[in-house]
Amino acid sequence: MLSIKFIREHPEIVKQNLDKRGDLQKITWVDDLLAKDSDYRDLLQESEQLRHKRNIITDEINQLKKQGKDISEKIALVKSIPEDIKKIEERIKEYQDKILFYLMRIPNIMHESVPIGKDSNDNIVVRTWGKLPKFDFELKSHGELIEELGCGNFKKAAEVAGTGFYYLKNEVALLDIALQRFALDFLMKKGFIFTEVPYMLNRKAYEGVTNLDDFENVMYKIENNDLYMIATSEHPLVSQYMNEVVDVQQLPIMMCSVSPCFRREIGSHGLDTRGIFRVHQFNKVEQVVICKPEDSWKLHEEIQKNSEELFQKLKIPHRVVNICTGDIGIIAAKKYDIEAWSPRENKYFEVTSASNCTAYQAVRLNIRYDTKGERDYVHTLNNTGIATSRALRAILENYQQKDGSVKVPKVLYKYMNGIKSIQKR
Repeated sequence: MLSIKFIREHPEIVKQNLDKRGDLQKITWVDDLLAKDSDYRDLLQESEQLRHKRNIITDEINQLKKQGKDISEKIALVKSIPEDIKKIEERIKEYQDKILFYLMRIPNIMHESVPIGKDSNDNIVVRTWGKLPKFDFELKSHGELIEELGCGNFKKAAEVAGTGFYYLKNEVALLDIALQRFALDFLMKKGFIFTEVPYMLNRKAYEGVTNLDDFENVMYKIENNDLYMIATSEHPLVSQYMNEVVDVQQLPIMMCSVSPCFRREIGSHGLDTRGIFRVHQFNKVEQVVICKPEDSWKLHEEIQKNSEELFQKLKIPHRVVNICTGDIGIIAAKKYDIEAWSPRENKYFEVTSASNCTAYQAVRLNIRYDTKGERDYVHTLNNTGIATSRALRAILENYQQKDGSVKVPKVLYKYMNGIKSIQKR
């Protein structure tokens, strides 16, 4: 979230940012937030003054007792103070709750290069890569192809778990693991620390890294426990530094992880009614960086380049888009997506997202670093290395052969036990 100090000092920047996002309701929040913040600080001062007064009178009572003098007048003066303090503290709590409500919902300040737009149709294409393949036969959907290859079962998964789940088997399941190892090896060579993470987080940690709406729309809650299944390993990677002051010599901290990701909302399948593209559970390799503020924009471009290199090595045609104001969400200050080419649908589809969250998550989680004797908030960045279900779809479509087989990208041969082609069983 934005720090209250920043909002006090730059209310017009916050309002202009909300106007760019088209979030007119929240513009009215800013003035109310500042008014409540002022009242809150006045109440704190009043509470401290009452405590100070109580302490002074208490000392006077002790002195009068030692002198054997009458203390009844002083006792009368001090008697009502605890009740007055209690009433003020109740009001302080009301103001705290409302201030926090606003702070947790006012979005991050976007970078000046974020394009203005209403939705994903207004995202700007930054660059494209690769030659679009042409086929002289009718392409099959990736879900249909997986079943025909004897490498998956969607019907049984729906029977035992529900729509949005799947079984993968044989070479396609191995291809999923190959993609994970390929991405992890690539990132570790770049200096990223491979980290295994918890697959569940408590609410306090989760509130630091995501939009509060996600608790209702995205995350799975563990019944009778203060735990949520993770939607991405970014969340436990960042939240592990909650309430810590990081040694500046450690920065930047670069981490990668692979985990299953669990999401309630899966959206529409478009052309394909079965498959592994929009699902409740999938595997993903993630990049996360924690750094000094002055380094974050350079590192944002670097982690974006990492994902582009991965898809170039896989030889998947793709494009990079700069996400517009109406599509960016509240956490990121800027976001790039990579969209892979779907020859079956004759369009691009999202496969990765790279976000610079600046200090937004760090303020929520209270992650700071020492700089010249002072403490400042770190910046946090995240980017998909490879979401394997989406990469698998791209491979199955772009490497599909007329005889129903699928070629394996050369870069994955060593992770596939030498298998170069997935044949019908």
